[in-house]
Amino acid sequence: MEIREGLRYTKDHEWLRQEGDEVVIGITDYAQEQLSDIVFVELPEPGATLQAGDAFGSVEAVKAVADLYAPISGEVTAVNDAVADDPAIVNRSPYEDGWMVRAQAADAGEVESLLSAADYRALLEELGEASE
Repeated sequence: MEIREGLRYTKDHEWLRQEGDEVVIGITDYAQEQLSDIVFVELPEPGATLQAGDAFGSVEAVKAVADLYAPISGEVTAVNDAVADDPAIVNRSPYEDGWMVRAQAADAGEVESLLSAADYRALLEELGEASE
């Protein structure tokens, strides 16, 4: 299971990467592994408002359906249409090709309040998951 340095994480297993004045949001390798084979992804439209902690979409897998929770508040600037066409891309590449949305953060301080890679690793260890 991969936990990338330089990203921020949530306790709900989303990741966030700062890219200039935008952020990119997806689900972690742990999350896609737990869900197993992802068959459908529902994402908001560009222009939608994200509220930190609120659901903004969902991921449907063979095992279960899981909500996607916004790590920050802001406005969706783009969605990854590739995951709509090929949801399994999230299983193959959760941190690169399988990103979910790009957003303009309303408050840059929210990004800093998210878990670091070390904090996320510790969270998984508390859950009894081995990590690299």
